[in-house]
Amino acid sequence: MELSRPLLYLIGLKKGLYDAVHPCYVTGDDPSSQSFHLMVDLRVDLALLEGADPGLFEARRAYRTVAAKMRVHQQQFRILVLDAYKDQCAMCRLRHTPLLDAAHILPDGHPDGRPVLPNGLSLCKIHHTAYDVGILGVDPDYRIHLRRDVLEEHDGPMLRHGLQEIHGSLLHTPKSAAKKPDREFLSWRFERFVAA
Repeated sequence: MELSRPLLYLIGLKKGLYDAVHPCYVTGDDPSSQSFHLMVDLRVDLALLEGADPGLFEARRAYRTVAAKMRVHQQQFRILVLDAYKDQCAMCRLRHTPLLDAAHILPDGHPDGRPVLPNGLSLCKIHHTAYDVGILGVDPDYRIHLRRDVLEEHDGPMLRHGLQEIHGSLLHTPKSAAKKPDREFLSWRFERFVAA
């Protein structure tokens, strides 16, 4: 704390896998209770670094700090969902995990839009985005539907193979019934897809 040195704070996600929060700074301590306070970079005032090594201060000034809204449990949700779907897209079976997301069926703003497995789908980035913007929908029987205008469009191989060819196919879901997407959640989301 006296040297204003940054720390790396690790949050356990599952055995052997951690989410790193950095940089963190010790901003206060209480020796009587053997406790201390950490603050993540977004909230640290550059004045705290004034007495620090000049190189560290200059490096910090070179970065622009921005505040962003993020889901606190998104990393744990991603691991849970991708694990249930055996690290593949539920629509196209792509197995490159850097290209996979845990998509929410019910959005965060919905009362039941929690980061739990029945509210998640493992989707590659293109299918996740297409799902979120209403280009495609999934009915409660796990069937994939594309918007009519997208089905009739002529663009190129990505549109043809990546989207149009999955129209009418079934999601690849986990075998365990407890890990499958909740049909009521899918129904709620599909009604909005059809209405749009």
